[in-house]
Amino acid sequence: MFYIKKTIEVSGAHRLVLDYPSKCTEMHGHNWIITIHCRAKELNPNGMVIDFSEIKHRIFDKLDHKVVNDVIPYNPTSENIARWCQEQIECCYRVDVQETSGNVATYEVDE
Repeated sequence: MFYIKKTIEVSGAHRLVLDYPSKCTEMHGHNWIITIHCRAKELNPNGMVIDFSEIKHRIFDKLDHKVVNDVIPYNPTSENIARWCQEQIECCYRVDVQETSGNVATYEVDE
């Protein structure tokens, strides 16, 4: 099995829809650090799991400097951002989304 990971920093804004009072229901921004983990049993014809630039194109280019509520189809919590990122890349099995230095959400595909 071959493994790669790519870490990108995405600047964006979001507001959460919550069933309790929270300042996070107001529009606010983050510099999310997103780590994409991919794997493959066999390398592609170019000798890669996936080109790192393709990961950047599918994640960074769609989220950076955007209102994340306008991009992903569900409440843009860190957990849901991680899930959305995984759904964009077929060989991705895990995504870590660091919202702040002390807050990290992980989505991992069950097999």
